[in-house]
Amino acid sequence: MHSRRVLMLSVVTAAGLAASACSSLPETTTPISGTYACGQLDIAVTGTEEGELISIDYLDRRILLKPAESASGALYVAPGDDSTRFWSKGERATLTIQGQTYPECLQPGAIEMPFEARGNEPFWHATIDGNELLLTRPFEESGTRRIPVELKTANRHGREFVATLDEQSITLTVARQLCQDDMSGAQYPAQVRLTVDGQAFSGCGGDRQRLFRGAEWVVEDLAGGGIIDRSRITIEFLEDNRIAGRASCNRYTGSYKLGGEGIAFGPIATTRMACAPALMDQEARFLDLLERAESARIGRDGELRLSTSGGETMRAFQSDHDSP
Repeated sequence: MHSRRVLMLSVVTAAGLAASACSSLPETTTPISGTYACGQLDIAVTGTEEGELISIDYLDRRILLKPAESASGALYVAPGDDSTRFWSKGERATLTIQGQTYPECLQPGAIEMPFEARGNEPFWHATIDGNELLLTRPFEESGTRRIPVELKTANRHGREFVATLDEQSITLTVARQLCQDDMSGAQYPAQVRLTVDGQAFSGCGGDRQRLFRGAEWVVEDLAGGGIIDRSRITIEFLEDNRIAGRASCNRYTGSYKLGGEGIAFGPIATTRMACAPALMDQEARFLDLLERAESARIGRDGELRLSTSGGETMRAFQSDHDSP
């Protein structure tokens, strides 16, 4: 079983650093605490009202953040590095490390905003945006309706929203569990149930990129042929639909597009180092499979599975997973 990448954020009581930061602290500091999931990256956060520095233990590095002025929420910025920051707004937060912004960080059970869900046979569609619900009901003929919605239940397992439309009671229940669309086969990070006057309809919801971003995926198998011992192939899904990693010998960059029917990778550019022929052959096989991949899925053991239309599949695990 794999394990998710984890950043540990904790309060640091460093007298010298705290003293030098005192003059720049905002007048009021919002305390932060709890755990968040930033896509595939889990973080644990602690904080106090006194505004001590926050430490981020990130793999083999430690980053110190100090409170900064913010119009809303609690903002912490690394001294001398404005591109590294943690901005908390209650159950949601934004984490940026050296300019790379991770998917929206959510506390257990929280959902991103706006949150979109859909179901099939019959088709329905719902979008929650703050206190509003945009809803196309099953068998709806009049199109999408915009109505007020109220959060009824919030716990670590999910959220439940209630509304009323044309004297019908509407309930939308969201559970943070992997969900597969029963028509397209696409996976989503949340299972959703829409109830209209007591009749329930199932569906999926959430941002699909949360399933893939926030981790470094290490390839362990290329179409059933394994990989060369001590070689390394990695895949990392980045913001702005970018992809990067190591292809065996060279580094590569490119783009990807994740849609409701699958995934498509754009042209891939690599560095031009030369390695042993076996490594170069493996690199060519990997890049060929990557560019032809049309399906992206999370497997039973948490692995990333990228498959071509012909059924060739590469498997990758998160870089800190426990090997069998």
